[in-house]
Amino acid sequence: MTTPSPDSATMRHDPLSPLVHRLVALALEEDLALGDPTTDATVSASQHGLGTIRAKAELVLAGTAVARAVCIAVDPGIELTFYHSDGERLAPGAVIGLVSGSVRSLLKAERTILNFLQRLSGVATLTARYVAETAGTTARIVDTRKTTPGWRVLEKAAVVAGGGHNHRFSLGSGVLIKDNHVDAAGGVRAAVLAAKARVPHLLGIEVEVRDLTELDEAIGAGAQMVLLDNMPLDQLAEAVRRAKATRVLTEASGGVNLATVRGIAQTGVDLISVGALTHSATAVDINLKVVPT
Repeated sequence: MTTPSPDSATMRHDPLSPLVHRLVALALEEDLALGDPTTDATVSASQHGLGTIRAKAELVLAGTAVARAVCIAVDPGIELTFYHSDGERLAPGAVIGLVSGSVRSLLKAERTILNFLQRLSGVATLTARYVAETAGTTARIVDTRKTTPGWRVLEKAAVVAGGGHNHRFSLGSGVLIKDNHVDAAGGVRAAVLAAKARVPHLLGIEVEVRDLTELDEAIGAGAQMVLLDNMPLDQLAEAVRRAKATRVLTEASGGVNLATVRGIAQTGVDLISVGALTHSATAVDINLKVVPT
């Protein structure tokens, strides 16, 4: 197994971040740190083969770039061709792509390729279901930071492949004053005013509110966006009405699932954040069958 360095030719013009390549290296180390005695004992070093990557269930594809990075890291001689792109909806039985090269290399890369494709396609597929439930409304489905450690950039890309949108990537990419911040600061108004006084002007300020009284405080203090947390639909609709009257953007959160998301969207809220997109997505069924050539 060879792992390309950040300065190698294979990394130039590479859309994946160094973090993703470190994740690939870690995943392969996890599987191959002690080698693969089964493959080395049963497969000739000179044997070549062809592998077919196939969808076994209906899915929205994601993870093709990182799958390619796995192949390069295991053996730059592996050739990988995808017939579909991230974001495409595939039927059961669809051929996703073909891999060819040394059978030893293909077998050593197989599980890691599938782990990335299955997990990320699962995120994209679940996201697409939420997006479909809100069709015809103005609400956008957005993710959260409830991601698998180390996988955030990949899982957020999978959300986009499924038709969703990204929320903050990290704590540093926006100001989101949550309930714990509010309580520590002494209230919504105090927290918003403190943020306005201290954070760079290019960072928008969003604050979580738990009722209409806190909403009015947030609007009065100059918040640009409000996170409407766990509100009943009638209260949520009134909160959206008040916020829109002052051109404050609204985000609904809490209690969001496939059964409730449409009703939430119909209140007119701008964004609906769904932690389940990444923390509860189920890996989809994809397989890779290798045959000697």
